[in-house]
Amino acid sequence: MTYCVGLKLDRGLVFMSDTRTNAGVDNISTFKKMYTWAKSGDRVITLLSSGNLATTQAVISILNERTKQPSERAPSIYEMPSMFQTARLVGDTIRSVIHEVDSAGQRADSFGASIILGGQIKGGDPRLFLIYPEGNFIESTPDTPFFQIGEHKYGKPILVRSYDPAMTFEEATKLLLVSFDSTLKSNLSVGLPLDLQFYESDSLKLGFEKRIERHDPYYEIVSEGWSQALKLAFQSLPPFEIKTGN
Repeated sequence: MTYCVGLKLDRGLVFMSDTRTNAGVDNISTFKKMYTWAKSGDRVITLLSSGNLATTQAVISILNERTKQPSERAPSIYEMPSMFQTARLVGDTIRSVIHEVDSAGQRADSFGASIILGGQIKGGDPRLFLIYPEGNFIESTPDTPFFQIGEHKYGKPILVRSYDPAMTFEEATKLLLVSFDSTLKSNLSVGLPLDLQFYESDSLKLGFEKRIERHDPYYEIVSEGWSQALKLAFQSLPPFEIKTGN
């Protein structure tokens, strides 16, 4: 399993993903799940992946191969005129990969994958999409300003309660670290290190990137601080009163 989040702000996009993949409790590895295609002044496109590792790696490999030898039937991600068309391209690719598995007689539902795709192409606005294994997709809106894939349930409450579209990249990072820390403490299939990336609207260049390792000082401050804040908040709540009838 994994956990990835794409967050849309007034000032741009923020992406974070874990790097753990496992095939049982005794077979755990680290794999990058964040991929970016960028041409300064033209486009920045970031993809986060969750699901079957063979499927997601095949999708990324196909997209990369097409950047080297594009054709009319297999266009490059660098040739797409809009983020919407880019989402269609990625959706078609993931559907094709899973269809090949299904055609080979293997259970396609075991090879499923989900993708968060975000970025900006010159002439358009920054956009954020959630792409399903079937290849169809939805786009973020003011009512749904972020997407999660993978083991998302533990980290969702803090996002719902604290997200603000006007927050800074630094504040968004703090919010995501709390979300990921809650998930890490609840599910062993999600683990450090974490990959972080910012994209500033209309910059059309790759923004800040960082890999947050296990003993990252700021991560440890956030993790411990959030634990203490929750305890204090719990203790500050009024006690439950047991009232007995006359």
